[in-house]
Amino acid sequence: MDNGLSIFSLILSAGFVVQVVMFILVLMSIYSWTLILSKKKILIDTNKSIKFFYQKFSTNVDLEKLAYQTFQESTNQSSMERIFNAGYQELNYTTSDSSQELIINAERAYRIMNITANNEVDYLDDGLSILAMIASSSPYIGLFGTVWGIMHSFIGLASVKQATIAIVAPGIAEALIATAFGLFSAIPATIAYNRLITKVGMINNKYSVFVEQLFVLFQRQKNKLKIEND
Repeated sequence: MDNGLSIFSLILSAGFVVQVVMFILVLMSIYSWTLILSKKKILIDTNKSIKFFYQKFSTNVDLEKLAYQTFQESTNQSSMERIFNAGYQELNYTTSDSSQELIINAERAYRIMNITANNEVDYLDDGLSILAMIASSSPYIGLFGTVWGIMHSFIGLASVKQATIAIVAPGIAEALIATAFGLFSAIPATIAYNRLITKVGMINNKYSVFVEQLFVLFQRQKNKLKIEND
């Protein structure tokens, strides 16, 4: 390619508006990649913590013992530990042994675990809406830069007596670069958003299954205490 029509030279020779559009798209791309990498790390760590907690959960049938272990790690609890502790504390909120109170405690524990799980999912979801906005808006921002650049190029042709490809091509080329920048920003953001939102949904399913398992165990424990008291 001729040096006069290199991509770098076209960017430098583009109009002010087109350059501003490209600069905005570069910033959006940098932000989206930063968000993608940080969210990916958070989701990997969350999946590891879920797997680790399930190992402890499967080897500790005694809920009181498990609650004590997780309480000792209160300064650095995982999402699963926070869900478990929220439910267990609510389960043992009162010391009444009446059957009605035991049922109410288990139901309250179930609700508070769902609330805690939803809060954990909200934390994982945080920022993904911005990624979706970048994915959907970048092509249009790039298209605006292209339309503006082409319009500016054709206006410049008004002062030329005879328009040729050699005169028109550089202006159109520098305008189309804005569209390329928009796609460069939008494509990774779109792919990453769909992938990340799927992973968040999978983790949400794991939370829901865990809450249901705990609710069953809480009911069994309370029924056992009820039988012993009777």
